[in-house]
Amino acid sequence: MVYTHGVLLLPPEALTAIVGHAFACLPEEACGLLVGTVATGEVVRFVPCRNVAASSKVYELDGRDLLRTERAAEEEGLEVVGVVHSHTHTEAYPSPTDVAQAPDPTWRYVIVSLKRDDPSTRAYRIVDGVVTEEPIVVPGT
Repeated sequence: MVYTHGVLLLPPEALTAIVGHAFACLPEEACGLLVGTVATGEVVRFVPCRNVAASSKVYELDGRDLLRTERAAEEEGLEVVGVVHSHTHTEAYPSPTDVAQAPDPTWRYVIVSLKRDDPSTRAYRIVDGVVTEEPIVVPGT
């Protein structure tokens, strides 16, 4: 299957929730899941998850959160379309660890950088170790 470069359609309330969760988890990295439709890159909602690594440098999704989110999405005819995490002290770009741990080539990987006063949020595809940025489109803004 070939994945084309596209956009991530992120509702404004999801973006607000993502950034809020990133700040709420400080000093640790935040993480969560995006639910929507993989084929279109459309996100319906953000689901905050627990970072079981409890670290300011890495994240690890709670497996129970992932399973609950996948089941709930499936019941609605949706799917997990990506993962979100924060970088507490670095730019919103995938680290070598992020690239090595990218589990699904169809997912979008959204990173919120809290390095500066104004948070920066960017989205990527990571396929076979290759990082490609995708624009985030927030409808209505």
